Formats: sequence, structure tokens, C-alpha cells
Amino acid sequence: MKVIGSIIARLGSKRLPYKNILPFAGVPMLGLGIQKLRQAKLVDEIVVSTESELIARIAKDFGVIALRRPPELAGDKVPSVPVFQHILQNFPGDVHVNFNVNFPLCDPAVIDRAVEIAIEKGESLSEPVAVWAQTAKCLMNYGDPFNITAVRFQDDRAGRIDVHTEPELLEVYRIAQGPLSGWN
Repeated sequence: MKVIGSIIARLGSKRLPYKNILPFAGVPMLGLGIQKLRQAKLVDEIVVSTESELIARIAKDFGVIALRRPPELAGDKVPSVPVFQHILQNFPGDVHVNFNVNFPLCDPAVIDRAVEIAIEKGESLSEPVAVWAQTAKCLMNYGDPFNITAVRFQDDRAGRIDVHTEPELLEVYRIAQGPLSGWN
């Protein structure tokens, strides 16, 4: 059984510009996500889907292939499912699992858990929404991409903060590092 791990990363974040390439613990969030997918026991291959050459080059620094996302899949309002389908069309596998780099404190074990549930149920989504997995059959036959059919599972190891703003990124740092002398 081949598991394709992915990160979908656009350069144009509106709330936190360049979020995917901002550092967390000295590593770009994209690179950290790649490391987490590598640490997962069930992921066989990793792909970054992006419209940005800069993100593609950062992915290359971390030893993974970047799949150029076509313009029709790169807009603000494009749902994730068609992007996942594009990934699986270009990198065939039995299961697809996407890691959301907005959760830099996520334990890689959540990725494996999502894959296991997807193998059993067809599709799984962690709560909080750090990891989303589907079998190839489920993904390629998906109905309305705005009507998510995943089996949801609660997993506190995913981290509790979904980073979209500077204050959220700061809070994740505070959780990871603890108090910082001279700062509140």
C-alpha cells in the first residue's frame, strides 16, 4: 500500500503574509511539515503542491518534489479536494494524506492515525484540522468538495492552535518555549 503525503502551500496568505515560509523553531513552517511527514511511519512519498516557485525551491531544499499547481487550483476560494485529486493524478498511490503546516506542534503520530482510519473508513479528518486523509478511491470519486465526508477524530496531539495570524504564531512559540525573560 503506497501512501502519498502532501502539503498544499500557497505564497499568498492574506492574514499572515508568507506564513508557509515563516520560521518556527528555526525552520520554515513548510520544512517543518515535510519533517513531520517524514517522521510518520506510514508515509511513503511526500509532495508539495504550490503555485509559487519560491515555495517549490524551499521544498527542494528539504528533498521533496514540488508539483506546480495550475492557476485554476491556486485561488483563495478553491477547496482542498480538487488540489488533492491533482496530487494523486500526478503521484499515484493508494492513500493520500495532507498535513496542514498551520499546526507546527502536531505530533507525526496523528498523521499515521489519520492514514489508518482512512484505510478502514475511506476518509478521515483530525480535530483540530491538522491532518486529512483519503483512500484513492474515495478521493477520485469525491462528490461536492465543500461537503466533507470524512470520519472525524479528536486528537489533542494535533496541537490546539491553527496559525493564521501573528498572535497565533506567537502563542505557538509561547507554548513550545515557555516563558521568555523580560517578556510577558
